Amino acid sequence: MTAPTLAFFTRLLDDASPAERYRLATEQIQHAERFGVGRAWVAQHHFRAAEGGLPSPFVFLTHVGAHTATIRLATGIITLPLEDAVKVAEDSAVADLLTGGRIDLGIGSGGTPSSFLPFGQDPANKAVVFDEKLAVLRGAYRGDELPGSNHLYPAAPHLDARIWQATFSAFGGARAGAAGDGLLLSRTQPRPAENRTASLAEIQVPIIEQYQDALPAGTTPRVTASRTIFVADSREDALRFAEVGLTRAVAGFRRQGQGIIGDTLVDYIRGTDTHLGTPDEVAESLAADATLQHATEIAFQVHSVDAPHEHILRSIELFATEVAPQLGWATTEPVLAGARQENA
Repeated sequence: MTAPTLAFFTRLLDDASPAERYRLATEQIQHAERFGVGRAWVAQHHFRAAEGGLPSPFVFLTHVGAHTATIRLATGIITLPLEDAVKVAEDSAVADLLTGGRIDLGIGSGGTPSSFLPFGQDPANKAVVFDEKLAVLRGAYRGDELPGSNHLYPAAPHLDARIWQATFSAFGGARAGAAGDGLLLSRTQPRPAENRTASLAEIQVPIIEQYQDALPAGTTPRVTASRTIFVADSREDALRFAEVGLTRAVAGFRRQGQGIIGDTLVDYIRGTDTHLGTPDEVAESLAADATLQHATEIAFQVHSVDAPHEHILRSIELFATEVAPQLGWATTEPVLAGARQENA
């Protein structure tokens, strides 16, 4: 199997005002580009600043595209049941043109149940609505006639081949595979009640297998595995930031009904599937994650450690230059001289 490539993932959770969050996230993506990271994923979240700071990802990605040169820019994810599918097609088509063809579209049925209400949606119906809107989105990309004898403008048939589906289930993996889409796997996910100590690989490898089995013949698999990875110059630094961020994250998971076993920092690190420490320690931890042997892309994120900005930049650098090479993971050619760095 070809070595997986690297991606940077952000939920824009820096402890700052909205404008500052967007500025810092832009700098982090620029920094990732400088060290050969090939794609940046940004999460969409509505209403709750503590969960994520970005309701309009195409607006932000278009801005980032003006301040970078080569890094691909992706939504991870658009909560499709909350969107107008034709508007998603239009916004992504314009963003793709303005960024020089660098947009990828991650979608899912998501997200926080209370966020559905302002959009007039019932979260209980999200799976059915997702399927309906995905069909409209694909049709718009493919040039199908829309109501009123309309067609998508600007045309974007190529975006149909750049869709990724996020899922927690083997059924979702098969659905993504049958469509020939990419598969997005989460950094962590709930364990089944009957096996609360299951490894993340025990849950996610079967999803990948269903995905691969469903792929049409001749289709190249695209599997992005997101992981919480925080690399520091010392383990003490990593633990210091993790204690604050993971304690907060575990409390949030428990409020949502997700069981995290134990009450020590070590328990929290294990229960949130976090990889942290020095480069050697992180490389050893990641090497034990069997899911990653099946991934075509590793998307690393600092959340839920949520370290300060300068430490996120350092983590990006250490991961790209010291951790990834130990594991044989591929960076693109760094663009230190070519990236536009007006805000750097």
